[in-house]
Amino acid sequence: MRLLLRLFLFLVLLSTLALVGVVFLAIDDHPAVERDAEITPANIERAKRILDNNDPRKLKSGARRTVSINQGDFDLAVNYLVHRYVNGSARVMLNSGAARIDASAPLPKNPIGRFVNVEAAFAENGPLPRFKHLRVGGLTLPGQIADWLLDQILARYLGEENYAAAVNAVKTTAFSDRKIAITYEWQSSLPDRLRTVFLPPADQERLRAYNQSLTEVSRSRQSKNVSLAELMVPLFKLAAERSHQGDPVAENRAVILVLTFYINGQPLATILPAAKNWSHPDAHEALLNRRDDFAKHFIVSAALAAYAGTPLSDAVGVYKEIADSRGGSGFSFNDIAADRAGTRFGEWAAQSPVSARNLQQRLAAGIPEREIIPTTEDLPEFMPEPEFKRRFGGVDAPAYKQMMAEIERRVAALALYR
Repeated sequence: MRLLLRLFLFLVLLSTLALVGVVFLAIDDHPAVERDAEITPANIERAKRILDNNDPRKLKSGARRTVSINQGDFDLAVNYLVHRYVNGSARVMLNSGAARIDASAPLPKNPIGRFVNVEAAFAENGPLPRFKHLRVGGLTLPGQIADWLLDQILARYLGEENYAAAVNAVKTTAFSDRKIAITYEWQSSLPDRLRTVFLPPADQERLRAYNQSLTEVSRSRQSKNVSLAELMVPLFKLAAERSHQGDPVAENRAVILVLTFYINGQPLATILPAAKNWSHPDAHEALLNRRDDFAKHFIVSAALAAYAGTPLSDAVGVYKEIADSRGGSGFSFNDIAADRAGTRFGEWAAQSPVSARNLQQRLAAGIPEREIIPTTEDLPEFMPEPEFKRRFGGVDAPAYKQMMAEIERRVAALALYR
């Protein structure tokens, strides 16, 4: 009996030492990749063009389509996602028949190391690429083990049926020098499957609660127009109440998302099929500074900042103005001001539990428009591209930067953020 006990204790000790050794091997003192997540209006324009040219909603179920993305755009997207979700950096390299992703992410304070560095090497192998190897710090996993781990993680996260449907939709993945090409067979049921997965039950319940609150608020308003501030106050008051026992950041994000779809005239069923059976708010035109376009600029930027980070939000706002100057309504600095105010709002709404609760309390007490968006009447607008370049010289010129600095000053002076 004593021998068995000693053997058991020895095995426990050996397993513990092995685990400690693995942790030491996987953690480093310095990042292998260190770069900014650069998102510019030109990047947004290319991404939009790729999405427009490859919109699967235009396809019939069963049709096949090939999407090609160059290394620069793929690298930009991967680096941005790693930066956004783990505060790290990444780099992508594509070659004939193979791909490699290097990534680094900081760790919480600990006595072992400061960073985790990952090197993932892939090779073409049937419909989906497979790992050649996965290296985490000084620990290297063979390709077969890395494939099994990734399959298990995705099947658990997406659900086995949804994961199988997504995998079956991909027919080939090909790497060439500085390009990736993915051929897929479109299945019309796939979006609804994945939308449900990417919105966990807790988030779906939050959206339902705020949609119901918005329905009640909208039906109590008689006029065609309504201030965005009037819609915000009751919804964030509810968010404050729900945050007593919940996550204030998640509650704020849900409020912003519900308002974003409502103000842009889009049903929540676009992202959540179950919302087709929810109550429907009455339609009103939401305004900021007496304009509906400002409300849309503000709330879309707030959603981008709350869900995707401020670099993307800023770039989207500038991209739209550049696009407008080339044949739309023209470049407008007052639209940029609404974008920047919305970005600041979304940033504060989701920055931390403390900032999220502070915002809820300020809004729940009631707030006028002038505290969430600066004065915009005197800012230049409706400038075609030649006029914009003549007056401000382009987005890198001193006159443009001076105007942007003035907008930033006005946003920073808003009472809501002091």
